[in-house]
Amino acid sequence: MSNNGNNSNSSDPDRPVRVYADGIYDLFHFGHARSLEQAKKSFPNTYLLVGCCNDETTHKYKGKTVMTESERYESLRHCKWVDEVIPDAPWVIDQEFLDKHNIDYVAHDSLPYADASGAANDVYEFVKAAGKFKETKRTDGISTSDIIMRIVKDYNQYVLRNLDRGYSRKELGVSYVKEKRLRVNMRLKKLQEKVKEQQEKVGEKIQIVAMHRNEWVENADRWVAGFLEMFEEGCHKMGTAIRDRIQERLRGQLLQNGKGDDDDDEEYYYDEDYYDDEDDDDDDEFYYDDSEYNDEKDKKNEKEKK
Repeated sequence: MSNNGNNSNSSDPDRPVRVYADGIYDLFHFGHARSLEQAKKSFPNTYLLVGCCNDETTHKYKGKTVMTESERYESLRHCKWVDEVIPDAPWVIDQEFLDKHNIDYVAHDSLPYADASGAANDVYEFVKAAGKFKETKRTDGISTSDIIMRIVKDYNQYVLRNLDRGYSRKELGVSYVKEKRLRVNMRLKKLQEKVKEQQEKVGEKIQIVAMHRNEWVENADRWVAGFLEMFEEGCHKMGTAIRDRIQERLRGQLLQNGKGDDDDDEEYYYDEDYYDDEDDDDDDEFYYDDSEYNDEKDKKNEKEKK
């Protein structure tokens, strides 16, 4: 392989380097796409061939897949980094396979994969020894096994979702009793979530009240102090207005008694007790002398007798 690849590259410098990557690619995800991107970018000019094992080989050496081989082939064909898909790829690469596809390098992550011998030999031991192995990095946090574990973990929710979407119990492998139990459990779970949500809302309100309690108390104190200040100011203004009105009334009475001209230039002293007595006299009966009136009446009566 290496001689053919090197001879071809040396004779044709414009020839792209043919890099091969293989795998199962079940539930094709962005971790697969990133590994293929690394393989594609191994050289400035790369032609990427991707081999994918069929269902028979995969089930024999690895286990059951979620997607069928045709679905996995098609997923690879729609990846923009892939130039060519090789179906029915072998589990172990040999020189014959490399020569057949004129492969220069094999790209894969560095983790050892057991070959078909059962002796735990690395599948890529051959190309590693030949110096034609290009290491790619795995994407942490994502793998086909991780996705399957997520589905298994939330199995009941996915079963109910598919039942609601029209799948039958038989298609999902669920008994009548299990379906009813799942629905009851799901209703209870939703109820618990609502109760928890309400508890969290109440807790938030209590926390808000506790945080603003001191602020509200301070505001209340300021409001009371402000009200008292306004009340006191109003009382002062009202008292001043009453005092001014009383002084005006007293000045008017003095003017009527003929003293206004003499006292205009003098400072007037006001005694509230005196004014209170004067106000009390306003409501008393008016006194007048009727002796003169009685004399006139007596004279008139005497004339009538004569």
